[in-house]
Amino acid sequence: MKTIEVVAAIIRREGLYFVTQRSYGEFAGMWEFPGGKIEPGEMPADALRREIREELDVEIVVGELFRVREFDYPSFHLVLHCFLCGLPAGADPKLIEHKAARWLPAKSLPTLRWLPADEDIIRDLARED
Repeated sequence: MKTIEVVAAIIRREGLYFVTQRSYGEFAGMWEFPGGKIEPGEMPADALRREIREELDVEIVVGELFRVREFDYPSFHLVLHCFLCGLPAGADPKLIEHKAARWLPAKSLPTLRWLPADEDIIRDLARED
């Protein structure tokens, strides 16, 4: 089975988490933390900065690694590196690739329809908040 390594930004500001809704593909309409694939030779934190610039036209501050989650989808094995992140003062994400975005408290995160690989991450955030 093919393995895909991706990164995700768990962006938090003033007690709220920034989440995005996919606009394309098999999982269109489902919610996720923004991010994307790690390119060959790229370090995860660098991939995350690049992906967020491409998807949200904003610079992020990459903090500590929150979790590495492995998940088997029917056609591939996913390795998901989730980092706690912040935004510089005055920086606001712009939707370039996503259908929608929201700022939500941790307790509201489970109310959305998440990508399957993200569900454990959501439970972990809700427990820690």
